[in-house]
Amino acid sequence: MSVSVPGTKSEPSVQSGMIIMVIALLLVPVGDTLSKLLTGTLHPFEIAFWRYALQSVVLVGAVVLFRPKLLGGPWGWLVLGGISSAGTLAALIGAFVTMPIATAIAIFFVEPLILTVLSALILGEKTGWRRYVAVLVGLVGAVIVIRPGWDLFGWRALLPLAAALSFAVNAICMRKASRNLSSLAVQFWFTTIAAVLLGVVLATMGGFSLFSLKSGFAADGPWLMLSIMGALSALTFFLFSEAFRRTPAGTLAPFQYLEIVGATALGYFVFGDFPDVWTWVGTAVILASGLYVFHRERRTQKLEPPRA
Repeated sequence: MSVSVPGTKSEPSVQSGMIIMVIALLLVPVGDTLSKLLTGTLHPFEIAFWRYALQSVVLVGAVVLFRPKLLGGPWGWLVLGGISSAGTLAALIGAFVTMPIATAIAIFFVEPLILTVLSALILGEKTGWRRYVAVLVGLVGAVIVIRPGWDLFGWRALLPLAAALSFAVNAICMRKASRNLSSLAVQFWFTTIAAVLLGVVLATMGGFSLFSLKSGFAADGPWLMLSIMGALSALTFFLFSEAFRRTPAGTLAPFQYLEIVGATALGYFVFGDFPDVWTWVGTAVILASGLYVFHRERRTQKLEPPRA
């Protein structure tokens, strides 16, 4: 049994990438909820570190089992992918400290719009002026979400925007790296690099609370919850890698809005949080702009002549 590799005879379908993306996005809010539960006792950087470190353990087992090709990849994109992975998770968990999950995710929703721009600039995917206008409208929606809560959240309201930019960069890196390596190999390197980077930052800051060279691992740490988060992260990020390998980034972008459904539901049932009116207004603006981008993408695909 082997992991599929780009360039083999049986090319994956675009539709299968969409289905994989939907499954991944329904799982993501579960990991976010566990992360927010841990912010009361752990620093966001430490939560992100253990999430990636334990995810690496799962991926090492998968690498041993499936034996994908690990070398020969575009190392610049792999390193940038690891850095952007670390930035995405650390910034988003930091946002969870001061705001409801649904609010943070609503601001994070500008990511598909940023991805649309980056896909045009870096991947060469066609993007007309109408889609750039939709991107600007989506950013206005993000401002609507942030501004009413600025006094409450402070500068941390910008953390979901930073996470959105990092994740958009990460998606581009996935697309680039997946041309040479399997989804499993790509995620293995992204996760390992992210864990090492966050580990160095924490060691420099003296920010570890669950581990020290003197006493080792803290016996009373939330290891079960962290292990579940690591396993979920390994699964969801593998699904993301596979989805972006099968389907163009611009086509997948609108599906990411499904995350708000799970984020709102879990935020309400677990923390009693529910988005206010301004959050819904801003989210609606972001959703509308994103759906317009999706509409333009589909229309462009229909108008393009079939390739020989």
